Amino acid sequence: MSTKIPRVTLVGAGPGDVDLLTIKGAKALAAADLVLYDALINPALLDFVPADKPRIFVGKRSGKHEYPQEEINALIVKYALEYGHVVRLKGGDPFVFGRGYEEIQFAAQHGVATAVIPGISSAVAVPAAQNIPLTSRGVSESFWVITGATKYGQISSDIALAAQSSATVVILMGMKNLADITRVFQVLGKNTTPVAIIQNGTLPNERLVCGTIDTICQLAQEQNFTSPAIIVIGGVVDLRFDSTRKQEILQHVIHSPKPDANQ
Repeated sequence: MSTKIPRVTLVGAGPGDVDLLTIKGAKALAAADLVLYDALINPALLDFVPADKPRIFVGKRSGKHEYPQEEINALIVKYALEYGHVVRLKGGDPFVFGRGYEEIQFAAQHGVATAVIPGISSAVAVPAAQNIPLTSRGVSESFWVITGATKYGQISSDIALAAQSSATVVILMGMKNLADITRVFQVLGKNTTPVAIIQNGTLPNERLVCGTIDTICQLAQEQNFTSPAIIVIGGVVDLRFDSTRKQEILQHVIHSPKPDANQ
């Protein structure tokens, strides 16, 4: 057993882009005695960890072993007692559908000191990186962030509540239930509501498809969109304009004749 004080720091890795890790998160990784990391974190983040410190994968990959949450909880405590400072690195923000609270609660119950370093949630960062605001005056006054699959694999009943509002709806982990999600909006007559799906948000292989409630399923299937992806539903999707168009507008402003002050 380590002579160091056992402690765990829960670090949010952000949405994917290495540069979107917080400075405080990077400092925690540099001070780690051992790191437990998930499948959705960018592997390049492990470069912040000292070369002689263990990095242990405890996430899930398709077709490979999945660590049950109870086993992850136990590993956090085990390694904290053995090594000292354990950093638990989780994608996005660990308190947004990340089960981070369960992990620090379990650690605290077993005498392990805990700390939390928030991460930039993909729910807000990924749409922003595609120039999609979640709120905009006159279009959307609020937004919902909802899981696309409950622990039983079904869509959340909150989606039906959100669909009745004028708010932007952001759905995480919803690709497998995309047809069921769109059906909820269709029942309410919101067939033409804009929808964006962003796959691998903030990463070099990021992909975007835009459509409506009626068309998005077919578009996503034709273009082979899969998880991990964020679904954004609402009028704010139509506010998006790509970076090329943004440069065209900027150049137009720069080179437009300036008004004559004497006129």
